This record gives sequence, structure tokens and C-alpha cells, in this order.
Amino acid sequence: MNEQADKPTMGGDDVVLKVSHVSKEYKLYDSPRQRFKALFSDKVRHRSHWALKDVTFELKRGQCVGVVGDNGAGKSSLLKLLAGTVQPSSGSVERVGRVTAILELGAGFHPEFSGRDNLYFAGSLIGISHEEMARLEPEIIAFSELGDAMDRAVKTYSSGMTVRLAFALVTAVPPDVLIIDEALAVGDQHFQKKCVARIMAFRDNGCTILFCSHSSYHIRHLCDQAIWLKGGKVMEMGPTEAVMGAYEMHSRLRGDNSTLPGTQTPLVEDESDVTLNALDDDLPEQKAGKRMPANPDGMGASLMSVTISDLSQSKPPLLESVDLVVTFIVRGRGDERPNLGFMIEQSQGTGITSLATHEEGAHPTRMEDGTWRAVLTFPNLPLHSGEYVVSAYLFDESGLVLYDAWLHYQDFRFVSPTLMPGLVRLPHDWT
Repeated sequence: MNEQADKPTMGGDDVVLKVSHVSKEYKLYDSPRQRFKALFSDKVRHRSHWALKDVTFELKRGQCVGVVGDNGAGKSSLLKLLAGTVQPSSGSVERVGRVTAILELGAGFHPEFSGRDNLYFAGSLIGISHEEMARLEPEIIAFSELGDAMDRAVKTYSSGMTVRLAFALVTAVPPDVLIIDEALAVGDQHFQKKCVARIMAFRDNGCTILFCSHSSYHIRHLCDQAIWLKGGKVMEMGPTEAVMGAYEMHSRLRGDNSTLPGTQTPLVEDESDVTLNALDDDLPEQKAGKRMPANPDGMGASLMSVTISDLSQSKPPLLESVDLVVTFIVRGRGDERPNLGFMIEQSQGTGITSLATHEEGAHPTRMEDGTWRAVLTFPNLPLHSGEYVVSAYLFDESGLVLYDAWLHYQDFRFVSPTLMPGLVRLPHDWT
């Protein structure tokens, strides 16, 4: 959505978004019956859930700020408040210029209208006049690559087609502030790259970006500042690496405190007496299912094989070498040179190390059959004895678009030649 600011200026000339002592309360009901009874009674039948508590910060022109936090920390509520889709229970949000929010792409489309009609219908909802839309229409259609499908009813679109049209629409006008909620991977690989390129162009042209993601990788690579939310409060705000370091330490100490499967999510009502759907990440987290490869159909760029040398046939297999040697065979997109990532974790899920070719200036080698090959070697593997699990990743040439991921695809045992307690052998000197 786009929203024009009510106030032309605030604080300093560079401040485009000012959040002052903002809190957000949601009313939680144990059942639909309790919510219905509350309409005809003064008796309090709800519990208060404060998604945000006294949040205060400013964003300046040209900043790229990442928002991190556990499930239930208040990230989604914060983004909706900044976008103007919900109102704070207390405090204020001031905006300068055009604010564009990429939250639920396609939510404003009418299924019976054609794609072309929806441009004008949904465009009017985000502040684009009929005259301006007529000017923008060719560019939007070209970016979405929908062609003749623009004259078909949106209800006949695939989810990917809907997302393409929605993204092209909401980013058609360069914003002053861009709010993104986990929306860097929309559509197929080709369209993902176009989306990332457009977002990066906004950033390079001075647009302020607020980016919410569970990917610490994207936060680190895109953002110069970060905000860590915990329990609806700002725990830290500052340079990305400092905030991410504190948040990741918290995550390690926190462990897995997920809600037990089968826990009932209460119904939620806001102050306008409209029942909301689940609060995304602002209600207690649930156990996630097993993550699957990004390209299970094998189309486009993909990991074809990732093999570890010298593994025994036991379960789990034993690494029968002092070196860990991993061979990647991947399919790229045309002549684009892919990038590879690799991660080692303990079997309990504690991360040990991660690396990527684009971080280290390394490059896979193109083979005669058009595939790409790379060999990663950890000489004299500096791990102590234990059980480990590895993951592999395939990125585009920029390292920002994730094409494929094999998560926890291979576990193995390792017996160190020196039987010492601990996890790793750190480089050191005795003096």
C-alpha cells in the first residue's frame, strides 16, 4: 500500500518516519462465543495482548533498516502500523512522503475483475489516480510480464501471476519509504531477480527501506542498521552487526521454547471491533514443518548433487578421513555464474560455521555439459568428535537471490584423532 504523510516536515529534514511511544493492544478471546457475548455485555471477556509496548525510533532518508525478533516479538504489528493499515492504541507515527508497503501481495485484488481493471481498482486504494495509472499501465504490464492475461479475471491467475502483478503495481511509483515483510522471494527465479533489482535501485536512489526478515543473511547484506524487537519492545537499535550479534546470542541462549503442537490460537479483535486473522508473528510461535528445497521440481537453477567424500555406510555415516571434502554440481541460469553456500551444524541444530563463494571471491567452474562444479575442502577438519549435519545453498551471481537450498540434507559422525572435550579446535599459540 501507499500512504501520503499528513505532516510535511518533522524533527530534521532527513527524518522520513518517526515513531513516538507507540503501543498496540489486541483483545484475545478464548472462543467465538466469548467474543459474541462481549458485544452485549459490559463484562470483560478478553485478555489483553500487547503486541508493541512504548516503541520509539526515527528513520532517516536513505537508511536501510532490518527488523529482527522471535515469533511473537511484534514485527508484523510494527510494519502494519508504519504502513497505516492498523492504528496504534497509543503513541503516534509520523510519515513524510510516499510510503509503500509490500506486505500481503495481491490482498487488494477483486477476483472477478480482470488484471487490467484491478490495476485501476487496487491503484485507487493506494493513492494512484486514474490519470496516473493510465500513464503507468504499460510499464506495470511489462514488468509483470502478464501480456494478454491482463484481460482475464484475476480468479483465473496462478498465485505466481497474482504476486507478479501485485509487486509491479505497488512498486510502480518510487517511494520515499519502502516497507518489506519477507518479500524478497516472490514468483519464479527470473522474477525474483527483477524484484531484488528494483528494490536495490530504490535503495541506491535514496529510498528509506525497512526490511523484516528471518534471514540474518539478507539483513546483514542489505541493511546498515537493525532493530531487535522482543516482547513488543525495542531491545537494541544500531549498526547491523552489533544488533545481529546480540540477537543471535539471545537466540542461542533461548533455545527451543515453541508452543506445544495443538495449542489453540485465541481469536483477536482490534479497537475498531473487527475480528482479525492470526497476528502472523505476533502470537506465540508454532512448530514449523520440515523445509523443502527451493526448487523441488528441478526447474531453473538448482543444486544437482552435493556429495561428501569418504563417508562410511553406517547410520549415521562416519567420516573416514581427517579432511572434509564436499563436491557441488549445480545447474545455473544461462550464462550467469552461480554462487554457493555451505553450513555445518551440530546434530542438535547449533550452527558451527557457514560460508559462501561470493563472500570469499571464489567461483565455481563451468563444465563442458553446462553445469557448474566446485570442491570445498576443510583440511584436517578442526572439529572434535561428535555428530554433525550440513546444508547447501545456491544463490544468484549477486548472492542475494536464493535459488535452491538443501537443508540438513546430510548428517555424519566424526572422530577426532585427539580425543579432547569441546566442539572445535581453535587456532592458538602456547608461549
